Parts: sequence; C-alpha cells; structure tokens
Amino acid sequence: MPYNPSLKPTTRSGVCALLPRRRFRSFKKRCRAVCGLFQPLAGISDNAEALAPMKTQYYTATSLDGFIAIEDDSLDWLFPLGDVNDTSYPAFIAEIGALAMGSATYEWMLRHADKVAADMGSPWPYEQPAWIFSSRALPSIEGANTFFVQGDVRPVHAEMAEAAGSKNIWIVGGGDLAGQFLDAGLLDEIIVQVGSVTLEKGKPLFPRRVTNPPLRLISVRQVGTGFAELRYEIYRDDGVSAS
Repeated sequence: MPYNPSLKPTTRSGVCALLPRRRFRSFKKRCRAVCGLFQPLAGISDNAEALAPMKTQYYTATSLDGFIAIEDDSLDWLFPLGDVNDTSYPAFIAEIGALAMGSATYEWMLRHADKVAADMGSPWPYEQPAWIFSSRALPSIEGANTFFVQGDVRPVHAEMAEAAGSKNIWIVGGGDLAGQFLDAGLLDEIIVQVGSVTLEKGKPLFPRRVTNPPLRLISVRQVGTGFAELRYEIYRDDGVSAS
C-alpha cells in the first residue's frame, strides 16, 4: 500500500500553525525576557510540546550480554522480567507518530498474534502507520496501517517523518535495521531496557561499531529488579549530538 500524505492527521493548529519552529522559539524567548515568565497564549501553549524537534529513536530491550532475542527470535526470556507499564514505554509510545521494523520483528508479531491480542487487546497494538522492511512478500495484519518497503532507509525515513509530523519515529527492530538508520545519519537516540539475564548467543542488540565519538549517556533508570533503562544520544561526525 503506497503512503498517502493526505491521510496524515494535522498536528499544528491555531497561532502555532502560522509560526515556523525557529520563529516560535524566538517569540517564546522574547516573551520570557519581557514578562519574566512565559505565559500560555491561546493556540500556543497546547502546541508547545508538539513543536519540539522530531527524533528517530531505537527503543528496545536487551539481555545483559547484548542480545535482543535468541536464535529462533524467541522473546520468552523477556516477559518474566517485569511489567511494560512500569517502564517508560507508555510515555514513549504516546510521542510516536510512525514506526519501522524489519521482517523478523514483523513475523514475530504474526506468529504471536494471539498472545499480543490477549496482552494488548489487538493483534496489532499500534495506531501509528508502520513501515515494514522486507525483501519477501508478507501477509498483512487486519487493522494494521502498514507499508511494505525495501532498500535504502533514507527515502522511507522521509515518508515516515512526513507522517509523524511533530512526533517521533520509532525503529522497533531489529538491530541491523536500526544500524542502517545510524549509517544514514538518521538515528538520534537509543533507549534500551537492559534485562537481568544473559543469553550467551542470539540476535545482537546493535551490530555496529560505535567508538569515536562514543554514544552520550543522558539518563539511567532502575525498573524494579529486572531492568535498567539506559538512554543515549547519537553524536554526529562534527561532535554535536544528533538530538
């Protein structure tokens, strides 16, 4: 199904729709300088968060030794470690406007449709449009707004950004797909839930060498006894963080 930009919901309205992002930020700073405190204005305060720069984020879970799944793509090791509602996921997904995943991740959703439906209320738990990278023809999931693509991630990212509007883009997985977005200079953050288990072998978290410059750790959060959530920014070649 080709992407149709006319189907994208409008995310800016009122006065904010008339102000480019840079002019809005400048206007907001002038208000602070004059008033000492930025006072909400009709049509602006409701959209202030929406005007934050869009980010492309790789959000996933991993074992302590760096694997996101065992060889057969099973995630059975993951679910006993904690409740997803105790993590940052509910707040994270609320800020996502589009997502991408590889064929292995999508096929896991197909194989476990009954479990996903039991846990999430639907075999496809995402309201956002999703781009599925696959070199093979794959069946659709009823009710899913999906687009099947292959090849260069850059033109697909442009479509996703248009659909997401001011919201963020989620690279669901796997690790190599996230790496392709990094290779193209399009990945801004990595948010990883590190589980309190080791798997010895399996599908790697992020099969890329990132050493110089390194990632920038911006937050650490304990989630019960099962997870530690780490959030990293990606540096660009000029040493400036991507986000």
